[in-house]
Amino acid sequence: MATILIAEDEPRIAAFMSKGLQKAGYLTHTATDGHQALALALAVQFDLILLDISLPGIDGWSVLREFRSHSLKTPVIVVTAFDGVEERNHSLTLGANEYISKPFRFKTLLAYIRRYV
Repeated sequence: MATILIAEDEPRIAAFMSKGLQKAGYLTHTATDGHQALALALAVQFDLILLDISLPGIDGWSVLREFRSHSLKTPVIVVTAFDGVEERNHSLTLGANEYISKPFRFKTLLAYIRRYV
């Protein structure tokens, strides 16, 4: 069973993703801020990370930068309310594997996840 870290500070969105992923057969862990996301990702071997940009504490871009500076090769899908080309390009340049804007269709998110897990 693949394990996915959901780094999302909005409880409703985190619960929605977690419930849907568990129903699809994945094990999930949730981090509600950037510090927690970074600590979990460095301590636990995840198969995939879903990362919001607007995290409290440390923003998602800084978390992503830290992941990659620690040679963390885990696939990262940025899931964010930012839908601009600049934000997308910046995320991909920092090492994100995919970028999806909120609101999103769960089936679309699941398709991205299945590409990597």
